[in-house]
Amino acid sequence: MAIRIDAKELLELLDLTPPTQNIMLIGQHGIGKSEMITHFFKQRNIRVVAFFLSQMSDPGDLIGLMNKDEATGHSVFLPPYWWPLENQPIVLFLDELNRARPEILQAVQDLTLNKTLAGKQLPSGSIVIAAVNQGEEYQLTDLDPALVSRFNLYEFAPTVEDWLLWANEKGVDPRVINFIQKHHEHLDGDTVKPEDTMTASGLVKTPDRRAWVKVSDFIKPLRHLEDLHIKIIAGIVGTVAALAFKQSLAALAKVTVEQVLLQFAKYKDKLQDLGLQDVILLNEQIAFWLNSQKYKPEDEAKVRQNFLAYLKQLKQMKNNEAIAHLASMVQNPKFDKAMGFLAQDMAIINFLMDYIQGIKV
Repeated sequence: MAIRIDAKELLELLDLTPPTQNIMLIGQHGIGKSEMITHFFKQRNIRVVAFFLSQMSDPGDLIGLMNKDEATGHSVFLPPYWWPLENQPIVLFLDELNRARPEILQAVQDLTLNKTLAGKQLPSGSIVIAAVNQGEEYQLTDLDPALVSRFNLYEFAPTVEDWLLWANEKGVDPRVINFIQKHHEHLDGDTVKPEDTMTASGLVKTPDRRAWVKVSDFIKPLRHLEDLHIKIIAGIVGTVAALAFKQSLAALAKVTVEQVLLQFAKYKDKLQDLGLQDVILLNEQIAFWLNSQKYKPEDEAKVRQNFLAYLKQLKQMKNNEAIAHLASMVQNPKFDKAMGFLAQDMAIINFLMDYIQGIKV
């Protein structure tokens, strides 16, 4: 059984694992493996070369084509198109490894052991990362145990919280974010029954993280969604998720993050009308908003002042459970940007510390 890691742990793993060791990630499709890896190494000016091995029919795409050396008369492999001629280290991301043809896997064997392809040595410091799709429905080729042994093996299982943090930072449409925040079960479609989403042709359409980004891109220019728009969304995430999304639009938040953190005095009375679950959802939105640094520089002092006023209002309402929830969120290492921002106001820190100490007593 592989050890399970979330998104934050994956980034730490990529940072700590030496280039001499290979990494294999197990996970569902559409959960962001390739995007996270590409973004991580791009920030470090290391080129990522991605191969979808399930679509590769000829090993020549990976190792290059054989050619005759006119000087020696020997057969040699020409460097493939992606080969790093500048002798700088690269990252080879081998996606869908367990859907590759046997002849492709044979080339990968040498690559993982010696960092060589057809006798050519990759530049020093080059990294090999593979990904395999989870589930028997994806398994076309059994992986040789000797090949698997050459990888550090991890099950990549990013949490819903991981996705919401990412979605806020990337500007995913708030309607999609709010929906997933309330209905975690529709992010990956894990609880959707195949018979509920099966088409007349027998094909099944269920949601995944990549699909919700498509929904966001589709609805961003649309202020109001009509029935035709919902049908288009159903083609992206499936009928069950699309209908649930439609219903959620009729129950938008009574108080928004911007109203609390930018105009608290004007909207604080609305907090009295919120139930505990509504406040919990608002807390999460506040933490995501702060961690994504969506405030303008000129509003920073106002945001911290209104955050403290919000905490005091919750205390006045004797909503201690909501305060505890918000305090635990901003202290979570995943929300380090939010905590770093709030920590610049000692009044906020003192409030949270006093409250936490009071709970312990």
